[in-house]
Amino acid sequence: MAGYIFALQSKNKKESEIKNVLNKVIQSGVYSTNLNINKEEWNTPQEGTIADYLSMKEGDNVYFFIDRKIYGVGKLVNIKGDCKFLNFPGADIPKVEKYELLKSKMILDKNENLKNRFICTFEPAPYFFTEGIDTDDVLSSNPSAFKMLRVFANLSFIKIDDVENKALLDIILKRNENEIKKPNNIIEVSKDVHERIKEIYNDDYKITANNILKLASNGETIKHEMAIEAGIIDYIMNNRNGIFGSWDYISHQVVASPFKPVYYMDKMDIFGYRYIPGFNTISRYLMIEIKKDTATTEVVHQAMKYVDWINQEYSFGDYNMIEAFIVAKDFPKEVIKLKDSIGKRNFIQGRRPPITAEWSNLKLIKYKFNQDLSILEFEEVK
Repeated sequence: MAGYIFALQSKNKKESEIKNVLNKVIQSGVYSTNLNINKEEWNTPQEGTIADYLSMKEGDNVYFFIDRKIYGVGKLVNIKGDCKFLNFPGADIPKVEKYELLKSKMILDKNENLKNRFICTFEPAPYFFTEGIDTDDVLSSNPSAFKMLRVFANLSFIKIDDVENKALLDIILKRNENEIKKPNNIIEVSKDVHERIKEIYNDDYKITANNILKLASNGETIKHEMAIEAGIIDYIMNNRNGIFGSWDYISHQVVASPFKPVYYMDKMDIFGYRYIPGFNTISRYLMIEIKKDTATTEVVHQAMKYVDWINQEYSFGDYNMIEAFIVAKDFPKEVIKLKDSIGKRNFIQGRRPPITAEWSNLKLIKYKFNQDLSILEFEEVK
């Protein structure tokens, strides 16, 4: 299963105050990102936060990061069929009614500046332990497993894949083995907010990409690639038989280059994988590269760079495990021609006897924003 590491503010806080912040969030059983909203449209980082919420699903592990330490462990839990919600109807639109008019509709009534727009619900799994583990200790416990944690900077939270999640879970459980046997130093989680969700929930609290896309639209085109990422993640999570197929893990902005200063790191727009049904064995990896406007030949080279990265880091020589897509508003003839020319890889399957195979699973997908339904529609270009 995947995991989420949520960052809590510790700047200029004493140790006792840090513990109070941590305890208060964990005890609520709900996490909500603080968003600074001063426009009538979402900015790119905010669209990225929404995309992260859209990819959440029940069972994903939950951790908290504060003052260099990581605390755990919990898991996302469904309430009324989902583990993620709008804090109030219309929370996915930056400009909303006044606080006084929304207060009675809020799941979390935490402040009067309407910063808390999106929430997720969690429970202990098995416990939230009171002692955190220093990040250096976590990273050194299984160095090869950690990719996203190493680049966790200037973000409210990150999503980690199964391998990284297991490594983080392992070190936390090993450090707290005695507490598992006889729990004393744990943080209890209240069900009060969960019960409020059950009482007031209706479809107005459901998180979708519809309003994010509508605000970022210009006719049938979307102005921000991050909004398209959110729209595609929403589409994949709700269309298992759609054009991109079914995926058990889906994330965006996943590291796709050797470690270097975070600002210069390459990241895949969307990355995912699926399991063999009934088993915890990955059978396929997903890569989607997105361009909001007409694609250029450069994007084909970029997509194949990411295909090679996945082959190197994840599928270990088996290109047949990779499904790759380029999504753009349109594809000129020269881009289609280049895709047919270089969108291939020859590789060896097996060792005795060796078999030469060819990979050519790069697909071009045109997107269009449906203004009536506020959704993205897709068509393959062949």
